[in-house]
Amino acid sequence: MPRSFIAFAIATLLPFPFLLAGALFGGWAPWFALLYITLFIAGVDTFFAPRGEDGEAGDDEEADMLSLILAGVRGVLLILMIWSLSGHGVGLLSFEGFALFAATGLFLGQVSNSNAHELIHRGQRHLHLIGVAIYTSLLFGHHASAHRYVHHTHVGTPKDPNTSRLNENFWRFLKRAWIGSFRAGLAVEQVRLKRQDLQPWDVKNPYWIYLGGGALCVLIALLIGGISGVIVYLALCAFAQTQLMVSDYVQHYGLQRRELEDGSYEPVGIQHSWNSPHWLSSLWMLNAPRHSDHHAHPAKPYPSLENPAKGEAPMLPYALPIMACIALWPKLWKRVMNPQVEASRKFF
Repeated sequence: MPRSFIAFAIATLLPFPFLLAGALFGGWAPWFALLYITLFIAGVDTFFAPRGEDGEAGDDEEADMLSLILAGVRGVLLILMIWSLSGHGVGLLSFEGFALFAATGLFLGQVSNSNAHELIHRGQRHLHLIGVAIYTSLLFGHHASAHRYVHHTHVGTPKDPNTSRLNENFWRFLKRAWIGSFRAGLAVEQVRLKRQDLQPWDVKNPYWIYLGGGALCVLIALLIGGISGVIVYLALCAFAQTQLMVSDYVQHYGLQRRELEDGSYEPVGIQHSWNSPHWLSSLWMLNAPRHSDHHAHPAKPYPSLENPAKGEAPMLPYALPIMACIALWPKLWKRVMNPQVEASRKFF
């Protein structure tokens, strides 16, 4: 089995048994998971030199296998945490409950989101549908349409709601991007139906799946944990969604495609995404920080994604999870990133 598969599997699955034990028994286990996801990953990325090695091409079956395992883990965690945190286990309002909620939310936001993102780009229908199911279970199903048809087409332009603008703080971006991507994705799907001579709200519109699947998930949460279960579920989804949005915010902040004389925009290039060569967070997030290569080759499996060579594309000053934390503080974010944006515009 390839070394890369083992590395990705260890990095992403290490917290799972501790989250499982924490939900069932409480104690120190959820704190171990939380410390791993936060301080350990950040510490390794900070104190060890970034590694910009090439991706590992090869058989995609191992990558697909891990994606399927992670999809199953996400399902187990959601059901178990709704049950446990709604009062049947450790409860949300407890010392262990805080750590369990935070660690689970971080796993859903950073690993499950990255996994769903990988799957919706895959050509095999069953893999794509699993990615849609993951996003739908996080009440973010519309991202499967908006990301592929809007973000990848219009990134770095005013037409993309998920491209953050220079001096736009994250909290304003969050509202604009969430609502904007929902509407833009719906508009694209309705145009696609019109081309097939179908009505905008035909049963083939995937928004029925996104909305209906989300409602079904809320009902399941109600059956598992009552009103408290719904509250826990909605809070976990909001936490996970916020992390996806802050990732978009960080990875495209202030980077714009040049408008051409005919009103179109220059092709998407590696200069239109921020990248991070930090190795442990890259393993943890299935190489999502290698963002330029993903935009250049959206269908490329995550183990094969490569970091741009130094000086060829914008690089974040710190690892992506650290930059995501900084983004939550607008003044600090502008102080760190605005000079980086200005330098990138002059250089690239």
